[in-house]
Amino acid sequence: MEPLLATSRVQGTRGSSSFFLPSSASHGLRSRAGVRSTKAISASRWQSIFGKVRSSDFAACDTAKVCCRHVGEGVVEEKAPQMLDMSLSLKYSTGKAYPLGASEVEGGVNLAIFSQHAFSVTLCLLLSDREDNEEPDSGIIEVELDPQRNKTGDIWHICVEGLPSSGVLYGYRIDGPRRWEQGHRFDSSIILLDPYAKLVSGRKFFGDTNDKSSKFLGTFDFVCSSFDWGPDYKLPNIPEADLVIYEMNVRAFTADESSGLDVDIRGSYLGVIDKIPHLLELGINAVELLPVFEFDELEFQRYPNPRDHMVNTWGYSTLNFFAPMSRYASAGGGPLAASQEFKQMVKALHNAGIEVILDVVYNHTNEADDKDPYTTSFRGIDNKVYYMVDLNNNAQLLNFSGCGNTLNCNHPVVMELILDSLRHWVKEYHIDGFRFDLASVLCRGSDGSPLNAPPVVKAIAKDAILSRCKIIAEPWDCAGLYLVGRFPNWDRWAEWNGKYRDDIRKFIKGDPGMKGAFATRLSGSSDLYQVNKRKPYHSVNFVIAHDGFTLYDLVSYNNKHNDANGEHGRDGSNDNFSWNCGFEGETDDINIVSLRSRQMKNFHMALMISQGTPMMLMGDEYGHTRYGNNNSYGHDTAINHFQWGQLEARKNGHFRFFSEMIKFRHKHPVLHQDKFLTKLQMFNQMINTMLWMFFNCSIFFVGSERAFLHKG
Repeated sequence: MEPLLATSRVQGTRGSSSFFLPSSASHGLRSRAGVRSTKAISASRWQSIFGKVRSSDFAACDTAKVCCRHVGEGVVEEKAPQMLDMSLSLKYSTGKAYPLGASEVEGGVNLAIFSQHAFSVTLCLLLSDREDNEEPDSGIIEVELDPQRNKTGDIWHICVEGLPSSGVLYGYRIDGPRRWEQGHRFDSSIILLDPYAKLVSGRKFFGDTNDKSSKFLGTFDFVCSSFDWGPDYKLPNIPEADLVIYEMNVRAFTADESSGLDVDIRGSYLGVIDKIPHLLELGINAVELLPVFEFDELEFQRYPNPRDHMVNTWGYSTLNFFAPMSRYASAGGGPLAASQEFKQMVKALHNAGIEVILDVVYNHTNEADDKDPYTTSFRGIDNKVYYMVDLNNNAQLLNFSGCGNTLNCNHPVVMELILDSLRHWVKEYHIDGFRFDLASVLCRGSDGSPLNAPPVVKAIAKDAILSRCKIIAEPWDCAGLYLVGRFPNWDRWAEWNGKYRDDIRKFIKGDPGMKGAFATRLSGSSDLYQVNKRKPYHSVNFVIAHDGFTLYDLVSYNNKHNDANGEHGRDGSNDNFSWNCGFEGETDDINIVSLRSRQMKNFHMALMISQGTPMMLMGDEYGHTRYGNNNSYGHDTAINHFQWGQLEARKNGHFRFFSEMIKFRHKHPVLHQDKFLTKLQMFNQMINTMLWMFFNCSIFFVGSERAFLHKG
């Protein structure tokens, strides 16, 4: 480290706190270390840029443990916010280019960020000395990096000596060419989130509309980042052929009052721990969590628009690919608590024999489109690198994700970001697998054209750290690149089998000419996956997923009912292959209610006896309804929340059938083989399936009952 020899005091806005800065910096002169500091920004300006930031978000961590009820495991408890020592002698040196992000080095913190096209990078630091209910009292330190000394290749870097090991928020101002037509979107007025920040600080409480303007900054903790996984802890390592996946949303699982949890625990990682007994009773052995990377649930409310009443409860709008969603911490605990409690959740699930698969969104980010951009990170750091742009059309963002932008996944820098992110979740959080949202985007080049051997897809398949993980593609995108059965796989990638969903739905609702397709899907979809060394379990079979109808709605609605979404019914799929059994929506007709119940059992039974990897949706085990809304991403209400009272009311009927079918599958290895069936085996399985349906669920009466009900 090359220290700066002289320091001078720069006062905070009220004169009650101060920072030691280089004397040359306080006069705006370039220092020997090649950096420049400007005077601390006033509190009012800080608040206008970042909104209200609470010091408890980055409070010091105590080593004392508290016991999580019903779990009996240690939970890291954060102290109440303490006043940081503002008499800090901060010294700066050139730092090093790797690793990216914030890292602890001897005597200080190294910070490194990529930007190929920037000509100016300024590090912004904030240290707080205020209590949770006070206005910001301290200022922001801005340190301009010298491109001659603080840059290696396209990496800008600096080392700050004397910076606390926790309790610091940081971001960057970045400037570069203002040439829109070349793909650049630089704006040095915005303080940007570090893409490699391992923790992100924003608003404390999920959906807090009093804190809409909260901005998101990186933070770190090098004091208590270690976690005790326990001496007897081990990974479940469940063979892919034996998986039964339960797709679920962390918040929605326990957010409802009917969960019976304390209000501080509802909708949190710790809430999931409390409900592990339910998962065990159901019989699943893997959870697939809807996105848990940091996202802004109030992004729709940034400006007046038809969706400004919505709260993004699904999370498919990533701010940062390394940090766990901070507002899933209990009691508004902040980013460090979120990290620790996420690990508690994974540990508890693993100890129960349940694997954890993350739904990850590397196809786009939260930063929207060029019409209404939400610049928080990548767009302002190096838009031309991070996103696909159409250089033949004024460098407009290409939109293969349906969300306004498309991540440039096969650019070497973006590919490395994705790989680093995945490795981080495996090493730091012990994640067992990943489901890649709109994974066909990963198969496109920088200009959007499809690639036969996309580098990022191959790299994920071949990576040593990821070698133990399940990797699952959603093999389509929003621009028509449909790769079901054809996703580049290197014999590693599994796929969400959309053809399984459609064919099973058509057959069970009574469409003619579907027997052959039904038999093929039940037998492992060999027409799609019996290629090279692929296995039946590479077909992730599902009838229901988070987007689309719930199972109850599939048998209760012919049409979507999405008016509550604010888009006049234009959103959501029109191709649902559903049948309402004779009446649209809720009814007291006992015949229709009974038929719907049998149809739901038919679907679940077919799923559980099919070769391949079955996946069911949270709530289908009791018959959850969204009242015909097949695109409920923006409702933080009972539309999405698990209804524990309804589960209890249906425990001995609907739930018992679903649970017993899952356990039946586990008990009979013939239902989940790791080799494709012969033609004779396929025939026998089809006959046995139809006989079982005939004697137990009356599926063959569906056609006649359907005609009768329509006439009635």
